Amino acid sequence: MIDDTSSPASTLRPDEFSHTPISGEHWDVIVIGGGAAGLSAALILARARRRVLVLDAQEPRNRFAPHMHGVLSRDGYSPLDLVADGHREVRAVDGVIVDARVASASAIADGFEVVTAAGDHATARRLIVATGARDVLPDIPGLAEQWGRGVVACPYCDGYEASGRAIGVLATSVGGLHKAHMLRAYSDDITVFTGLVDGIPDEDRLVLEARGMRVETRAVTQVITAAGELTGLGLDDGSTIPVDVVFAEPALIALDEPLRQLGAERSDTPIGPWTTVDALGRTSVEGVWAVGNAANPAALVPIAAGSGAAAALALNGELVAQDVAAAAALVASAAVAS
Repeated sequence: MIDDTSSPASTLRPDEFSHTPISGEHWDVIVIGGGAAGLSAALILARARRRVLVLDAQEPRNRFAPHMHGVLSRDGYSPLDLVADGHREVRAVDGVIVDARVASASAIADGFEVVTAAGDHATARRLIVATGARDVLPDIPGLAEQWGRGVVACPYCDGYEASGRAIGVLATSVGGLHKAHMLRAYSDDITVFTGLVDGIPDEDRLVLEARGMRVETRAVTQVITAAGELTGLGLDDGSTIPVDVVFAEPALIALDEPLRQLGAERSDTPIGPWTTVDALGRTSVEGVWAVGNAANPAALVPIAAGSGAAAALALNGELVAQDVAAAAALVASAAVAS
């Protein structure tokens, strides 16, 4: 398996990040991760007049794709342009966004301390982890170079654009065959490549064929391109199967190091252990929230953004309650003193 290390479709400009010194500053909330989930949370909190710091390593999961789909009012929009828009909106309401990779996160007496890879320290009353996840592709020559363009993963994100085309489904598990059934609505020309699967039950193969899909058991050894565009998949016997687009089944790895450092509980999921959160993103560590793919491996962009907003609303409610309780304690103390 190989990481998705192809060059992203675009990059954020250096001037889109603040160079504000953060060491020694105490914030209401630190958000680790500046994708759709983290920026959505930061925007809500900054608009609530909270002091918000976003630490962004500039590695959103969808940075390799030139376009995103299924995002209301932004269908076909560049995912990195969406992030750049979010940066401007957060900064416009006094949120601070710093280009930084977080090295460690720990609990302290009055909240949490975060240390960046550059050695900067910052503390906050609350912490939101929006570090997302990364895709790990099968180790097939040429696959990573086409990632986000000729090779994709999500039928909901890219299935419509594949309508009527020759689709290859690169399965790595029996469960992954479900992706082929999802894609059947888009095309009559689907080949399911099962060479990476350790045995396909006869019933599953027959059902695929009954739905008009071809099952190819020979191993895929390379991605074939012409003028930079994917044209087919090469097999171990030297033959080539023409395809226009490949839907792969990458392994998804949580980028959850800050949550692990803080001791957040994890739960088993169909794709492996993942941080446990409640409906609003609270983790098992009081004061720590997880949103987006850090909390939900199935979160598409709109779901990730929504989870960030939901967490921010609930988190700000906690801060308001804490502020009210502190004021009430002062009133009670003054009444006793008098």
